[in-house]
Amino acid sequence: MAKIFITGSTDGLGFLAAKKLLADGNEVVLHARNEQRAADVRQKLNVKNIVIGDLGSQSEVEDIAKQVNALGKFDTVIYNAGVYTSDRELTFKVNDVASYLLTALINKPKHSIYVSSGMHVNARLDINNLVKTTDYSSSKLQIVLLVKALAKRYPEMISTAVDPGWVPTKMGGQMATDDLTAGYMTQVKLATSDDLSLNGGYFHHQKPSHYDKRADDGKLQADYLEQLAKITGTII
Repeated sequence: MAKIFITGSTDGLGFLAAKKLLADGNEVVLHARNEQRAADVRQKLNVKNIVIGDLGSQSEVEDIAKQVNALGKFDTVIYNAGVYTSDRELTFKVNDVASYLLTALINKPKHSIYVSSGMHVNARLDINNLVKTTDYSSSKLQIVLLVKALAKRYPEMISTAVDPGWVPTKMGGQMATDDLTAGYMTQVKLATSDDLSLNGGYFHHQKPSHYDKRADDGKLQADYLEQLAKITGTII
């Protein structure tokens, strides 16, 4: 049995991954943006702990980390939460800053899993102007860049990125063409693995997949971490 924390787990892929992991006998801590969403998900899943906080607010993200650390050591953290919006500053805060901050502030688990997207390939990346230029695709390239940097910096912690595909969730919409179950099963399988050879991997439907090779650039990784440290005041 693994102890797992999942961000953005009141609906969509985060909720489905949590439901499956709970059914498999794992201890899962959920995350909700507010008390109402926490109350709603308690009606659907029998969970002991739900961490609450808005990922668009740095102070609330910092509080989320405190709530998680107060619950003890985790085997796995799944960074599932994300938004798809034309608001670039919000996209950057929720999709990237929150993941960076939580990674820095939560006691290091055995495995950290980050949900990216196939849309990250060839995305624009203005490393010196992230707040104003980060759209959804760029935010997901930054996630892969973060994973590759973490794999080097923390070789004892398995860091992986996942492309869940275009699946019919609230974010993906009902026109999505990929299989919904396949969209969360990679995260489920990785969450209970302790295979260090997975470190730094990028996966789609439980198999290694193509990613933007800019993420392998060591200087770009260092520059990205430096920019996030300046923006947040927190060094990873």
